[in-house]
Amino acid sequence: MSVHRDDIITRIEQWLQPGLFSDYCPNGLQVEGRESVERIVTGVTASQRFLDLALEADADMVLVHHGYFWKGEDLRIRGMRKRRIQTLLSRDLSLAAYHLPLDAHPELGNNACLGQALDISQARPVTDAPTELLWEGVFREGLPADSFAERLAYRLGQSPLHVGDGPSSIRRLAWCSGGAQGFIERAVALGVDAYVSGEISEQTVHIARENGIHYFAAGHHATERLGVQALGERLQRELEVEHLFIDDPSPA
Repeated sequence: MSVHRDDIITRIEQWLQPGLFSDYCPNGLQVEGRESVERIVTGVTASQRFLDLALEADADMVLVHHGYFWKGEDLRIRGMRKRRIQTLLSRDLSLAAYHLPLDAHPELGNNACLGQALDISQARPVTDAPTELLWEGVFREGLPADSFAERLAYRLGQSPLHVGDGPSSIRRLAWCSGGAQGFIERAVALGVDAYVSGEISEQTVHIARENGIHYFAAGHHATERLGVQALGERLQRELEVEHLFIDDPSPA
């Protein structure tokens, strides 16, 4: 079924409410392509390889978590940036991207989906703010750190890096997808047994060790694959547009 490009964007923004967020990039339609959309291809990052695979799959629109035009970047259209944008424009392919709104959404967001994937009970944002990114929850039965690491590896397809020396059994934990290692001190203040995010920094190691908390760096890409898939599946159900998720894996 063919759907107008702008109707898709309108529906997404009714759900994600990007206007509430102060983000590092523009959320929404970043590169305008053809008006009529039959197939949406979703992915984590609008890399060149992802774009090439989306075109092979006959995409009319690509929908990603990590798009273009990040604050602080060189804005000149040359090199890698020129090739990516040329690929989109030459094939009249739309690019839509949603960053923080797709982390925070209570049903479709990366954090909500990550909680579901890990079988975390009572999963919820730590505050009532609609822009809250840090989530918390519990395991009904405590898990040893090694067992939780195995669960992360199985559910996300990537072995996490585990640092810190927390309790022998993890019951209460906090998490935030992507590059949110900086939230570890908020997690410590919550009194959780473990904190999960995507990336790790040098200081994260010491904060975890000195505060008696487990920290799991489960991969920026790996922790942010789920939200965009959930968004694409919702569009397919409600607008009857075709949806296909294509992964361009990254070890980071």
